Amino acid sequence: MMNQSVLAIPSMAPGGLEAARSGHFGRCDVFTMIHLEDGAVSQCRVVSNVEHSEGGCLVPVNLLQKEGATSIVVGGIGMRPLMGFKSVGIDVLVGAGDTVGDVVELYLKGEVRPISENDVCGGHG
Repeated sequence: MMNQSVLAIPSMAPGGLEAARSGHFGRCDVFTMIHLEDGAVSQCRVVSNVEHSEGGCLVPVNLLQKEGATSIVVGGIGMRPLMGFKSVGIDVLVGAGDTVGDVVELYLKGEVRPISENDVCGGHG
């Protein structure tokens, strides 16, 4: 059986493996969706972030669930969207990396980790 996952990485436009990673997932331009099969990138696609004044922090959660994300790698995240991702079964991971490609490489090496409450950003409830 193939091991498949879809990694969402908040990115600056235009997205893709060469794109700069966005430090704030809710305000990123796009999400680069990395499809992984058996530890290798099988597909890379870009999904535009949506304005989330209506519906608040959970709008990107619903978008990524609809797009099939199994995990998201962030630099930081607020408690509400963290709880939102947990409620829809998307793993929230934290890790380094300046570009999307860097993040994918670290993910494949096992150098990202599940987010802890200490990593949660304050101030955006």
